[in-house]
Amino acid sequence: MKDKINELKGNIKSVFFNYFTNNTLFITYLILSVAIGFVLRLNTVGDAFAFKPFLCDLTVATIIGSFGYLFKQKNQFIFYLSVLIFFTFLGIVNSLYYMFYSSFVYINLIGTLSMLGEVGDSVTSRLEIYHFIYILALIIYVIVYKVWYKKKNNLNNKKMFLRTMLSGIVVVAIVIVTLTGTEISRFVKQWNREYIVQRFGIYMYTFNDVIQSLEPKVNTMFGYDEAARTYREFYSNLNADKSDNKYTDIFKGKNVIFIHAESIQNFLIDLEINGIEITPNLNKLASEGLYFSRFYPQISVGTSSDTEFTLTTGLMPSSSGTVFLNYYDRTYEALPSLFNDSDYYTFSMHGNNADYWNRKTMYKSLGYQHFYAEDSYEFSNDETQDDYVGLGLSDKSFFKQSIEKLLEIKSNNEKYMGTIITLSNHSPFNDLDKYPDLDFSITFNKTLDELDENGNNIVEEVTVPYLEDTNMGNYLKSAHYADQALGEFFQMVMENNLDENTVFIIYGDHESKLGRSQFNLLYNYDPNTDDVKDETDPTYIPMGTYEYEMLKNTPLIIWTSDKELTEEITDVMGMYDVLPTVANMFGFEVHYALGNDIFSNNEKIVIFPNGNFLTNKVFYNNLKDEYVLLTNEPIESDYIEKYKKYTEERLDVSKALITHDLIEKVGNVLDENSKK
Repeated sequence: MKDKINELKGNIKSVFFNYFTNNTLFITYLILSVAIGFVLRLNTVGDAFAFKPFLCDLTVATIIGSFGYLFKQKNQFIFYLSVLIFFTFLGIVNSLYYMFYSSFVYINLIGTLSMLGEVGDSVTSRLEIYHFIYILALIIYVIVYKVWYKKKNNLNNKKMFLRTMLSGIVVVAIVIVTLTGTEISRFVKQWNREYIVQRFGIYMYTFNDVIQSLEPKVNTMFGYDEAARTYREFYSNLNADKSDNKYTDIFKGKNVIFIHAESIQNFLIDLEINGIEITPNLNKLASEGLYFSRFYPQISVGTSSDTEFTLTTGLMPSSSGTVFLNYYDRTYEALPSLFNDSDYYTFSMHGNNADYWNRKTMYKSLGYQHFYAEDSYEFSNDETQDDYVGLGLSDKSFFKQSIEKLLEIKSNNEKYMGTIITLSNHSPFNDLDKYPDLDFSITFNKTLDELDENGNNIVEEVTVPYLEDTNMGNYLKSAHYADQALGEFFQMVMENNLDENTVFIIYGDHESKLGRSQFNLLYNYDPNTDDVKDETDPTYIPMGTYEYEMLKNTPLIIWTSDKELTEEITDVMGMYDVLPTVANMFGFEVHYALGNDIFSNNEKIVIFPNGNFLTNKVFYNNLKDEYVLLTNEPIESDYIEKYKKYTEERLDVSKALITHDLIEKVGNVLDENSKK
């Protein structure tokens, strides 16, 4: 019996030895493929040791790798190396993309490649060695091949192809059977890309994204009935508070100018470094107007264009591509169109290329009558001059020339509505010679361990860099410049009486994309050690995932010189709440906005494209399926489920409306019902 067991062990050992010996290329390819996925998760979403994404990466690599057996032995290396090159490319590109957007690359991003030249410095300035560690997989594979290629195998390649393919399919079936309803729903919808990579791995995510990328073209032919049903049910049951409040019609008939403040975050308000206010002009405007201190952008991968879309329409950004690039030819209920209907002249001003984010075309769908783009402004071709700051035309020159245009608009139009989009405070915040000279170093008296002749500790004046030559320090200098330009603009506004009968709405379009470590440096710097404080320090300010997410809010200020409106609104507010709030103030009726008038009795909730949501009571993290209480007030047992459903409904209806052009094809459901 013992001999038979030993014989069986020997046979098994022989089978495995022969398999590994004759399949070195395939097995090495599998190991390296899984390693690439592992390292990517480690560098991005974390939880790299989870079993399911490991299994999914292995399965996808196995199915793809099975086709290698259809090649002759000398060509198998080329096939596997080609696949590894593609996987390496996925690792590098997604690591870089995640660094800026906390998301993963999608196929429809190809439509934005023409814009990368203008923001290239934002990428190159933050490159690290670990972004390219994936290249090691290619080097290892080539080394293994050089050693293995001398050996020949006697495998039946057709049988190996079928067996390997079948093994991969069986494992796929096992994965599918074990999926929960939530996992299936999120995989199909793909509005939380982090979740998919964390649960299914980068290769499953990429495969899913290829399918999803066909959506803008295919969905117009398929799924219309389901989308229309979702749309009708939602708007038929939408309970928005339409009653008047203290701000109803308060600005009716007035002009309005929106100022789109590039990358201005709310933590800048009242921030001082070495006694210097970073944004004194913004601070003044906030103290003199309606200041919304818990206002949050709701951007997806379209960044500034997502903000423009959500602010003007009250809808959510697209989870498949960007609206400005993929859904520009739809009908929208947007602020410019609403003002057009009330005989306003509507326009937008931006010192950048008119085709950037496809603005020139998309603005027509939103209702702008005119776009004053880069070709409407004058500036030197010499980028060393002061009319160049950051990516192009400096804010100071842009505002100065825009005043001339505003005066002409005022003289030719009784009423007008416009959007002025700034540019200088765009990442990478490295135009240091153009920024104001701010000293972010700290000088203090430091007690040394050395003793003087009297036995006392020696005290020495020490200067430490603090924020000098850091991304945070450079951002603060850039923001200080942008604030100076804003102050000069309002000075010119007052001098030219452009404030008469005019409302100014200033908003930060999105966060600065600075990493959590930079905020840790800002709030937890210890000059004695010239380093960040230890988390055990009693003065340490927590800077975890939740705190970092909350710092992504931006200021929203509604200011006018001829009304006493000084109030801080501390309810949470999203970009999609701007349309219904402004519409109420100007006497317009809106039908399709997914947000609410912030002064109404509706829910105060900000939903995000990745499924997160924020209320006055909680912040919910969809990726981790956990929440943080913001007050000591207890919540109801169904509170989280209620607002998860609230969030999913609005993401679904926004997607249906945009993809299938339902405002044009179905129209106002309430009006439709009233005619029956």
